[in-house]
Order: sequence, then structure tokens, then C-alpha cells
Amino acid sequence: MPSQGKKYSNSEAFQKLMKYCAYQERCHQEVNMKLYDWGFYKDDRNEIIVRLIQENFLNEERFARAYCRGRFRQKHWGKLKIAQGLKQKGVSSKLIEIAFEEISDDEYLNTLQTILIKKSKSVKETNEFKRNSKISYYAISRGFESALVFDQLKLIKF
Repeated sequence: MPSQGKKYSNSEAFQKLMKYCAYQERCHQEVNMKLYDWGFYKDDRNEIIVRLIQENFLNEERFARAYCRGRFRQKHWGKLKIAQGLKQKGVSSKLIEIAFEEISDDEYLNTLQTILIKKSKSVKETNEFKRNSKISYYAISRGFESALVFDQLKLIKF
């Protein structure tokens, strides 16, 4: 339900959204929801979004790439969790694949190995099977592919 707060004209909303998008990359869904919250009808929302795209304040590919870089390099998420987050933001599968170009294979493996080694230091389990289960579960929950996690676990000597 749209808020009943202050009503903005199309030009006021556009100005506010220019600042909103300039501050940080946004996806179409976030801008659309902001306009919906402000009480704009679908036609007006679409008109403002098209104008933001034309003036390059809103770019879904740029958003997907920035999201992918940030979640991987800062939060150390795997590709599965990043893809899930982008899908929730309404980003297409094609753009998700393009966004993954931001992560090199070497960097991805190095990050996974670092996560596995770091987690292994905090796991106190003495049974090797249970220990590896806890470590692998942690990496998988961070969005790394299970087959890759198990392969890397075999290579790392704790």
C-alpha cells in the first residue's frame, strides 16, 4: 500500500531519484518500489524509470556488476548466493551471467580456500568426517557450489 506522506510531482520525484541512483547503483525494482511508495501509478513510474535510464542514472547491468563485485569481495559470498540475491532484485539470468565476469576463477578459488582454512581453525571437532562436514556446510551456506567445496576440501591439508 503506498504511503500517504508527501506527494511529489513527476519532476520532483525524478530529481530525488537522480540523487538516490547517483549515491549508489540501484536496480529497476528498487526505484519502482520507491515510486510506488510515493504513490505513483504504473504509467508515471514507467515514464520516470525510462527517463532515468536515458540519462544513465539507472543501468541494470552496471547494478548487477556492482552487486556481484561487492557481495563477493566484501562479504565473500559464492556465486549461488549472489545469483539468488540478484534474482530477488528482479535481475535477468543473462545479466547475472554477465555480472559473474567480475569474478575471476582464480580469485574465486582463492577466496573459497581462504574461507575453508579460516573456518577449519575455529572448528574444534576431532572426528575428521564431522569436521569436514561442518567446514563444507559453512562454505556451502555462503553460496559456494558444493562440488567445488568438496574438491577444495580434498586438496587442503588441515
